[in-house]
Amino acid sequence: MTAIFDRLQRFIPLSLILLGARLGIAGIFFKSGLTKVDGDYTVTDLAITLFREEYKVPLLPPEFAAHLGAYTELVMPLFLALGLLTRIAALPLLGMTFVIGIFVYPAAWDTHLTWAALLLLIIARGPGIASLDALFRIERRTF
Repeated sequence: MTAIFDRLQRFIPLSLILLGARLGIAGIFFKSGLTKVDGDYTVTDLAITLFREEYKVPLLPPEFAAHLGAYTELVMPLFLALGLLTRIAALPLLGMTFVIGIFVYPAAWDTHLTWAALLLLIIARGPGIASLDALFRIERRTF
């Protein structure tokens, strides 16, 4: 059985897994960011209302939280998808995941645990070879 898994490991490189993790989590956050802005990327009144009445993020005014959340969800996924400054881009999304999981939708802990696991994989292992970090040698090779 070990021989089979060893062969599979050679056919499924870590860089492929990291690329899937980067694109998957980037898609989730980017789509969420798009729901908070209109056609010219202005944060909508509905998004601000949601932050005021439903999300209720502690310590931040709803207007600021709505803008911070929307633009973080739109910009950081682009960095993840490109694999540019990847580990740094994953950190605010991990922070958002914890805030959402603890303060906003704690009943969806399993979804947030999945997001956190993908982001932690990226932070721990880097972007993989299919990334601008690797191309420009921003990231040391860990793949």
